[in-house]
Amino acid sequence: MKYLLYIIIGIIFIPSLNAQDNPQSVLNDTVVDTKYREDQFYFSVTYNLLGRKPRGMSQTGFSSGFHLGFIRDMPLNKRRNIALGLGLGLSTNSYNQNIQITEINGTASYQIIDGDVTFSKNKFTTYLLEVPLELRWRTSTTKAYDFWRIYAGVKLGYVVYNSSKYRGLPNDIQVSNIDDFNRFQYGLTLSAGYSNVSVHLYYALNPIFNSDTKLEDTGETLEINAVKIGLIFYIL
Repeated sequence: MKYLLYIIIGIIFIPSLNAQDNPQSVLNDTVVDTKYREDQFYFSVTYNLLGRKPRGMSQTGFSSGFHLGFIRDMPLNKRRNIALGLGLGLSTNSYNQNIQITEINGTASYQIIDGDVTFSKNKFTTYLLEVPLELRWRTSTTKAYDFWRIYAGVKLGYVVYNSSKYRGLPNDIQVSNIDDFNRFQYGLTLSAGYSNVSVHLYYALNPIFNSDTKLEDTGETLEINAVKIGLIFYIL
């Protein structure tokens, strides 16, 4: 993982350093065009859903996600409106639902909270280092700041930390760094919109938990995956 990050950082930043070694007159429109890039910083807010839920599982409250990062824009054509984007980012994602996670002697267990149990909060949260890869199409030019865009791709994620919090009867429970979470997450992404704001979709291709994670009361495998819907804001 460490070497992969070094390679990605090199791809993102080294071209910028090389460009500084070859200054040319900005009065030449052609030169300006050859340096034109778009949408390299992003910030996204998402509503997080859970797919492939087992029987009896439901989401409660609002589950949110916050994502930010940098994407190196690499145009593929002379007009520079078709490009590849490779980036690095961070995200935090919470999922409010009714599966209680407890831990005894380092082993986590999962059980659906009974309907007559009173609780104010039950959620698990993941913190990820993310690598987005996009194929980008847009109607932009060097002088047009408002334009249409469609970006499709994949996003790779590495869970650096996770936690679960329960607030309710008979007592509060908090667990962190649960081994059953899949460390590597990956899924499909789609962003489409106009000007600086776009609708953003993410569909995870692998489950949040490892394949041997099961509910204690039913023995059913937890195959839930993340589905995120929200807005993404592009800058510069």
